[in-house]
Amino acid sequence: MISVKHVKDARERISGITPTTPILQSEQLSKICGNQLFLKSEHLQKTGSFKIRGASNKVIHSIENGAKYVTAASSGNHGQAVAYVANQYGVPATIVVPDNVSKCKVNAIKAYNGKVEMCGTTSAERLPRAQAIADQENGVFIPPYDDPFIMAGQGTVGLEMLEQVDQIDAIIVPVGGGGLLSGILTAIKETNPKIKVIGVEPEIANDTYLSLQIKKITAIKSTTTIADGLRTNQPGDLTFPVLMKYLDDLVLVSEDEIRQAFSFVMERTKQLIEPSSATTIAAAMFNKLNLQGKNIVTVISGGNVDLEKIRQLIVEVAE
Repeated sequence: MISVKHVKDARERISGITPTTPILQSEQLSKICGNQLFLKSEHLQKTGSFKIRGASNKVIHSIENGAKYVTAASSGNHGQAVAYVANQYGVPATIVVPDNVSKCKVNAIKAYNGKVEMCGTTSAERLPRAQAIADQENGVFIPPYDDPFIMAGQGTVGLEMLEQVDQIDAIIVPVGGGGLLSGILTAIKETNPKIKVIGVEPEIANDTYLSLQIKKITAIKSTTTIADGLRTNQPGDLTFPVLMKYLDDLVLVSEDEIRQAFSFVMERTKQLIEPSSATTIAAAMFNKLNLQGKNIVTVISGGNVDLEKIRQLIVEVAE
């Protein structure tokens, strides 16, 4: 397992690429949730998501060890991040994305001089393809979440939150493959174990929830959740043990609840966040956390949304 030292090492390694993201607040949102809510705004991070943290840590380490070519498999955000970092270092990158990838994410990958290859709709399809390309080109495959350097890089979000918010009671984190959650868990629990860390998944993409229930990695079929960044089929081999060791709870949110949270944030805070990010807001808005009167930090993981799809995501915000 990674340790908080690995997270601190990652922070030093990626400091030249990833800025510290701000903490935002909404009085209305806090009132609705019955807690003092803080939004850790990774949608304002470079490339539009937290993924740049882990990608920077892994790509830079790989290049320092001789990598001349990198590949990645991604629903979009990880691919953008890998392409961006590789481009900064003058190293070519190929990103394998699903057939139904968001257009804005493909455009960003190409803008960072990344080559795009489409492959299926599941991570189980695109991960082996990205690995195969790396093998063919004598390059390095950059995993989306199940890698100690990726996990440690994502954990730097946790270190920043500890410095930005006083007396945190709980941190709410979206869960896909578990890279972000495992990194934050390591940073938080090995620094201040009294802080609760709660994961959030869509009800129809509940592979981590099921896995935790039976204490064994469990796969689900392909999912169509609007939270496209959380469409993994199962937790990672490296991330899952960290969740088993440290995670306080994991809650589920419906597609309608995600839409409600997405719409509320856009209308009331004027922030465009991804549906994947909206899961943490939904968990707070719809009383999934069993917490009242606490200081809660929700991780807003990204903000890369196709503009033409916004209309499909918006619903009328309840008063």
